[in-house]
Amino acid sequence: MVCALLILCSLPPLWLYADVSPKYKKLAAQVAKIYGANAEKRILAWRKLIDDTKAMPIIDQLTQVNRFFNQMEFVDDIQLWKQEDYWATPIEFLGMQAGDCEDFTIAKYFTLREMGVPDEKLRLVYVKALTLNQHHMVLAYYHKPTSIPVLLDNLDKELKPASKRNDLLPIYSFNAESLWLSKEKGRGVLVGGSSRLSLWTDLNDRFNTMTN
Repeated sequence: MVCALLILCSLPPLWLYADVSPKYKKLAAQVAKIYGANAEKRILAWRKLIDDTKAMPIIDQLTQVNRFFNQMEFVDDIQLWKQEDYWATPIEFLGMQAGDCEDFTIAKYFTLREMGVPDEKLRLVYVKALTLNQHHMVLAYYHKPTSIPVLLDNLDKELKPASKRNDLLPIYSFNAESLWLSKEKGRGVLVGGSSRLSLWTDLNDRFNTMTN
């Protein structure tokens, strides 16, 4: 696990990832052709993180995933992708080793799902960061449907319950299936499927193409 968390700084040799599945070794090699040799190691480290943490308690999974991706650099979409708003796949995010708040959150969401965390316990939450006076995205984990969620964030890197994040004002949230508009208390009002979000649909199409 230490190796996975230090990969973005120390970049250990490829032999360290001998246990990664052939499918993802092939994907990592393809990524290297686009983003460079270090990107291959980042993909392999990501897969090793998933394999090594599947049996861990949920709090350890949340902590490891949050720390791993928070090693990335924050860069605005217009600078990185030459677009006003682009939701990168975890592979693109790892390839560039940079992204904006949506990319951090999306990568954490996909990773936790692959570790076996049920989708109904996860939500990507679009908020207003009041201190910065700008829109932002975080990942919420609900231990139970009525629980106050724990937030994974690239601004405040410590795992905290939402009740301790008075600097964030929720606007809407979603997961693989559903879309909710936020309200003052509770989990929000269901307004339909997440397929209503075109950026989300496009992201999933690209991710499925990359990994299949």
